Amino acid sequence: MEQVINKDKFDAVLFDLDGVLTATAKVHAVCWKKLFDTFLKKRAADMNDNFQPFDIESDYKLYVDGKLRYEGVQSFLASRNIQLPHGNPEETPNYDSVCGLGNIKDELVHKVLESEGVEVYQGSVDLVHELRKAGIRTGVVSASKNCKPVLKAAGIIDLFDHIVDGEVAERLHLGGKPAPDTYLRGAEELGVDPKRAIVIEDAISGVQAGRKGGFGLVIGVDRNDNAVELKDNGADIVVKDLGELLG
Repeated sequence: MEQVINKDKFDAVLFDLDGVLTATAKVHAVCWKKLFDTFLKKRAADMNDNFQPFDIESDYKLYVDGKLRYEGVQSFLASRNIQLPHGNPEETPNYDSVCGLGNIKDELVHKVLESEGVEVYQGSVDLVHELRKAGIRTGVVSASKNCKPVLKAAGIIDLFDHIVDGEVAERLHLGGKPAPDTYLRGAEELGVDPKRAIVIEDAISGVQAGRKGGFGLVIGVDRNDNAVELKDNGADIVVKDLGELLG
């Protein structure tokens, strides 16, 4: 850690949640696929058209990963030239609006978390402990509205000084990743200059946000064999596991 992250250069580290601290990125990917495949099958049948399934390897990474829930829905639908009314975040889950689809996905995630629990990446948790021992502040910046429940379920919420999640982003009207707004808000809440803060992300949209925000270092975590894409989109360095950064 001394060579990459030290108190002389950096005051804080901002972590993404899914895929960086917890193994919930896989849960989200599966739930997105279940949602969109059901929607696309229904739409194909109604329009007497061919069914083209949601692809986790391409569609998830390009249009959904790391984005706020409704922005992810809108982004994927736009990639298929599908237009739906935005709807209301408070509406019941349905297949007729962007918010309705997003709310179905939220239901799916809750069911999986309740039945399977939350798995953490131990290398990441070990790094957080070392950072805090070194006097470096830590925060979480996640598009998920379930961020705090997930951190609590994982037993690690007390390891972070501030959390900027989907609820905060919605309340403050912050742009989702790849816009840097949520990361900049995280740095502000921690009281640090972005140039003296680090962003750690596994999503392409996340490393793009870190680079656009002018952060001092952007670290990509290669969970999906996409190291090249992470580097090309803003990561200064890429690791397979954050435990590699421990001295």
